Amino acid sequence: MGHLDHATLGWLTPVLSYAMACTGAALGLRCTVRALAATGRVRRNWLLTAASAIATGIWTMHFTAMLGFGVSGTDIRYDVPLTLASLVVAMLFVCAGVFAVGRHPGRVQALLLGGLTTGLGVAGMHYLGMAAVRLHGEVSYDPVRVALSVLIAVVAATAALWAALAIRSPAAVTVASLIMGAAVSSMHYTGMYAVGVRVTPSGEPLPGASAMSFVFPLAVGLGAYLFITSAFVALSPAAGERHASASASARRPAGHPVP
Repeated sequence: MGHLDHATLGWLTPVLSYAMACTGAALGLRCTVRALAATGRVRRNWLLTAASAIATGIWTMHFTAMLGFGVSGTDIRYDVPLTLASLVVAMLFVCAGVFAVGRHPGRVQALLLGGLTTGLGVAGMHYLGMAAVRLHGEVSYDPVRVALSVLIAVVAATAALWAALAIRSPAAVTVASLIMGAAVSSMHYTGMYAVGVRVTPSGEPLPGASAMSFVFPLAVGLGAYLFITSAFVALSPAAGERHASASASARRPAGHPVP
């Protein structure tokens, strides 16, 4: 069996991956709060932004952590189409879960369905991403730890969606995002500790792209998307602020100069 190292770069990748998960969760929660205060097309747009933020944060967390993954006795490459497919799966399932809750925010059934859908999407993204790994050897999984990782994903997703419905203040959103980041990271590393590799030494070149030539630039790009979108959401006025501004404008006498 090959020796697996989940932190070949030390604490850098676990810390960065946790930061990505927290950023995606915080942005997703804030966008969902905005969505619940809106209607029609505006609500839909906020829900789409929330789903893309959560999915991007989870995917970036996974592959940032994978930058520190190594197996003794073999190089590691990534199948490009499968890696991109894992991002698409995360986007679709998280979007379905967020819309299930966003369309029916008062229903427990919608919350449970949304949590299950999102959680399965997170787990599907993780294991599809692992299926994209190419190395000299055979990968196996401990079924108990796999099941535990899926359970953590579903519980974490359900808790995140509940927080999006129940939490309004920025301070509470920050605390919730830190907890959700920890839950997503726990799911990832539980799934990684389910992995075993039987190395078969070979001099043949591996197919696929290296982590630094493909995964790293993509993760950096998606991370930049998260931070830019976070800035946009932070600067965008909330529904209450827009209503107060509109009310003030309506009360201002005609011809009165704007201060």
